[in-house]
Amino acid sequence: MRPLLTLAAILALPAAGPVPIDRHALVERHAVTFTTIDRDAPAMIGNGEIAFTADITGLQTFPEQYARQAPLLTMAQWAWHSFPPPRPLDAEAGLVQVPVPGRGSQPYAYVRDLAAAAKDPVIAWLRENPHRFSLGRVSLDMHHADGRPVRFEDLTDTVQHLDLWTGTLTSRFRLDGEPVTVTTRVHPDRDMLLVEVRSPLVASGRVAVRVAYPGVSRAINPDPSDWAHPEAYRTRIIARRPDRIEIRNRIDQTVTTSSVTAPGGTVIPAGAHRLAIRGHGDRLVAMVGFGRSPHPAPAPDYARAVAATERHWRDYWTHGGIVDFSGSHDPRAAELERRVVLSQYLAAINEAGSLPPQEEGLFSNSWNGKFHLEMHPWHSAHFASWGRPALLERSLEWYRAYLPDAIAEGRRHGLNAAAWWPKMSGPEGRNSPSPINPFILWQQPHPIYLAELVWRAHPDRATLDRYAPLVEATANMLAGWPRLDPATGRYHIGPPVVPVQENHDPFTTADPAFEVEYFRWGLERAQAWRERRGLARNPQWDKVIAGMAPMPMQDGRYVPVAGEPGFWARAASPECRGDARPPLCTNRDHPSFLMPFGLIGSARVDRAAMARTVAATDADWDMRQLWGWDFPMIAMTAARLGRPEEAVDWLLRDAPNNRWGATGMTPRFDLAADGKTETRLADTYFPSNGALLLAVGMMAAGWQGSTGHAPGFPAGWSVRVEGIRPLP
Repeated sequence: MRPLLTLAAILALPAAGPVPIDRHALVERHAVTFTTIDRDAPAMIGNGEIAFTADITGLQTFPEQYARQAPLLTMAQWAWHSFPPPRPLDAEAGLVQVPVPGRGSQPYAYVRDLAAAAKDPVIAWLRENPHRFSLGRVSLDMHHADGRPVRFEDLTDTVQHLDLWTGTLTSRFRLDGEPVTVTTRVHPDRDMLLVEVRSPLVASGRVAVRVAYPGVSRAINPDPSDWAHPEAYRTRIIARRPDRIEIRNRIDQTVTTSSVTAPGGTVIPAGAHRLAIRGHGDRLVAMVGFGRSPHPAPAPDYARAVAATERHWRDYWTHGGIVDFSGSHDPRAAELERRVVLSQYLAAINEAGSLPPQEEGLFSNSWNGKFHLEMHPWHSAHFASWGRPALLERSLEWYRAYLPDAIAEGRRHGLNAAAWWPKMSGPEGRNSPSPINPFILWQQPHPIYLAELVWRAHPDRATLDRYAPLVEATANMLAGWPRLDPATGRYHIGPPVVPVQENHDPFTTADPAFEVEYFRWGLERAQAWRERRGLARNPQWDKVIAGMAPMPMQDGRYVPVAGEPGFWARAASPECRGDARPPLCTNRDHPSFLMPFGLIGSARVDRAAMARTVAATDADWDMRQLWGWDFPMIAMTAARLGRPEEAVDWLLRDAPNNRWGATGMTPRFDLAADGKTETRLADTYFPSNGALLLAVGMMAAGWQGSTGHAPGFPAGWSVRVEGIRPLP
């Protein structure tokens, strides 16, 4: 008989730790299931470098069933194309001289009017090139017994399930009473789609798979595919055997390759730019790969590829951060948890690649598929705080590779050893001509912010050595560009400058609230990096830190920029709170004056003034014109102010650009000139997802100086958190 423990022995036992979160159960309860088509929400699978968007058949069989803003594409980080330029262009193409106070004339990719500039072939080419394009369409090829092509209406009993835990998309339906099951995955380490079809109709050839290669349309957004001009590009078979065909595609000067392998099946040409894949028995397996290598690699073993995919996703969910809200009294907790889990899934596909993400990730094209560097932290900074810094470091490699060009751009602006980062570009780093782009500056400190998050995840010498050149050159820009007023000893930013809130004239705007504080914060962090490396502080940086202009304030509240009196009185006026608002009503777009506290926790912020500013924003801002990342940003500000109830309310605020679809995507709306009509510009906007993760992680794990468990959530919320680090 087992002896009973004495009281002393019981007291000597170690205390039980917190019960680990059942991560599998948490993720599985937010798996996505469709029984009918949601025209705005196709499913995505991918690995960060390539993504495949599928309809309810699991492939790209019925693209016409989806909204224009939801094309079914196959996009990769490396898949960029340029049309031939109108004439040979050098590095100065598209640049004009712009007067800068105290600095003479400076070269900027500036155009006063986009409509007029579009008539200039050089400017139009610079804006549109390079651009992302879709690599191919993989679809089912289905026929009735009498040979008629299958229409979408002929499918019955459609059910689609996206298993987030394994990255597996399973789609079932019936065709003429017979079952069809399609299982779709993306290989974790290759740019390859894995497809398995099971149906009695495979044996008769009534269900097969088709691969088609598009050209590139002149109408690049949101779908860059051109199916109407097969003569405009070339698709050539470079190797062939019964179960495999290798393809080389050439569109202008862009050359890609593709391999289509059907273990146990056959692959045959099926017309211009098309291949057909047929199986045997009731099973068809296809592996469709894409790349740039002249000779595609041999196909992997299919079963091992499936196992690798499932293992990759299990590892993703098992390691890194997780938050569990089950047990919370607030009925909104389940919805917030759903948004968090789906955002983690979508981020791994769209925001974890080797380039800074574009706004629509690998889902579709906006702004020609170019990325906007000012949005990079809202896309990807969360990876570092959620215990997955390697996924952020993938895109940080672009900054390290581009650094010599960024320093050359700094020299163009009269700076020495200073990195000047573009705003909107492709991988080549050329700023797209615009009335706004060249004057936006809040992307300049980002490399320091992102490197700091990586350091906090890995505070070692290797991190310092890897990113120190990036931090140093970026800090030289932050210290070298602000203009010194000798009379006051103050350093000022602009003009010209376009702030985060983009509805300000670049030639009259100065000292935007976030930019002055972010430049200063970036320099403080850069000095800390020098000290970590055993170096002396840079005295010039310290001068700018001490002398940077203050955040502009009026009537006890922060305002977007200096020198625009009456901002909050105007925002509260009846005409600025109506529908059709005149241009002077700038209580729209991003409330950027909240970011110095919410995003970076600046010590210079007056907490009482910031609290009044959040209240004024709540009362007098046009919520219809906030963007998806604004809501988490404001929540971060409220949380740091010690107002967790308001923080949660902001996260879940019902507004056009904060509505979350079945797959976790958020649309992007704009208002027409009448101030009433909502126009849907895109079906997804991934900064919403990345910003939500950054905010929820901060609210759950805390921030520098916070105390207590889950300081950003109010009483009544059960917040179990693992693997998330506090933010600065």
